Amino acid sequence: MTNRLPLILLAALSLTGCKAHWDNVREEMAHTRDDPACDASGVQGLIGQKVDTAMGERLRKGTRAKDLRWAPPNSALTMDYRPDRLTVAYDEDMAITQITCG
Repeated sequence: MTNRLPLILLAALSLTGCKAHWDNVREEMAHTRDDPACDASGVQGLIGQKVDTAMGERLRKGTRAKDLRWAPPNSALTMDYRPDRLTVAYDEDMAITQITCG
């Protein structure tokens, strides 16, 4: 039995880590359901403006987005849909080319 004790303890610790991870996932999903969805319709007039930190905050607040994702030129982005996320694409001149939610 004493030879198995370290394995039993290791298994118990592993399960504790899994529970903590899934508790965090559940909490994050609950926040996403409660947060208002992003709405980019009111900020489309900012296309062509230069991007900077202040513009990012203005866009995020103007769309009620929880998160802001910058999309630099020629970059790859994940295709996961998040209704609370704002994506702002810009060109080589740092001018906004597209503002979308999701």
